[in-house]
Amino acid sequence: MAQPAVPLKPQPQMENPLYGRDFLDFADFTPLELQDLLTLAIEIKEKQQKGIAYQPLVGKTLGMIFEKASTRTRVSFEVAMFQLGGHALFLSGHDTQIGRGEPVCDTARVLSRYVDGVMIRTFGHESIIEYARYSTVPVINALTDLHHPCQVLADILTLWEQKGSLKGRTVTYIGDGNNMANSWLIAAPKFGLNLRIATPPGYECDRRVVEQAKGLAKLHGTDLVLTHDPVEAVKNTDVIYTDVWASMGQEEEQQQRLAHFAGYQVNAKLAGHAKSDYLFMHCLPAHRGEEVSADVIDGPNSVIFEEAENRLHVQKAILVALMSHDHKNN
Repeated sequence: MAQPAVPLKPQPQMENPLYGRDFLDFADFTPLELQDLLTLAIEIKEKQQKGIAYQPLVGKTLGMIFEKASTRTRVSFEVAMFQLGGHALFLSGHDTQIGRGEPVCDTARVLSRYVDGVMIRTFGHESIIEYARYSTVPVINALTDLHHPCQVLADILTLWEQKGSLKGRTVTYIGDGNNMANSWLIAAPKFGLNLRIATPPGYECDRRVVEQAKGLAKLHGTDLVLTHDPVEAVKNTDVIYTDVWASMGQEEEQQQRLAHFAGYQVNAKLAGHAKSDYLFMHCLPAHRGEEVSADVIDGPNSVIFEEAENRLHVQKAILVALMSHDHKNN
């Protein structure tokens, strides 16, 4: 059976080279483009803090497709569109035809005629790639099983705000080699960050992403360490990062994972090997007493709520950059 022809996305405009592009993972963006997104996020955040109206997306609509549950993602994107002057449309995978078997390519073509951008939170990364292939409007990855770029961009913005610089800093990720770890692998070298990842045996990061990250680390002159030893990984680190041990869709593995991850809890003893002014980060939601102890996540080094807030600001930057061709003039 012949495949449907792939429609063309609008070409980037000179005023904004990101206009019309997709935001699926960090591999598609240069370090300068990613730095520009952070700078734009800071500018938008400062406007909001000063009470300055900034609405470059008046008349624009974002379709939000959710096949996974969400708190921060849904609220931050919906609020972002409202504050930018646009409208967000929530589309549950259970309540749309895509959840009943409509081909992804058909949904993408139809929604492209209604909305100005699409945000997708789903399972398989291949689904969002296929959707973007047939969409003529920008597609934003709000989470797949392979990557979570919006969260990591917010994390890096938080690190920048807290430490004043990025280049040469060391980030240590402890736990499951999941989508969070994968996105850190690609993002870290592009921001000049050294990265250490400690996972239990059998829970390592995606091999294809690791090979890609090794090449990027060599290209950008950053360090990449993959280990099974959490103590070695956190020594003199600037950031300790963790995530839940069983992500959405892995609930049946919960008890097995609790046993395998027992030595990977971020607690005061482990954190004692980091720099005294280390930052503790977590993408949330967190399970206190499992992947992190309460005294760490609620302690003075924790910046989890600053991270959560920054989801709003980086997503505003992404929305403006992809959906407003002349945003630098607004």
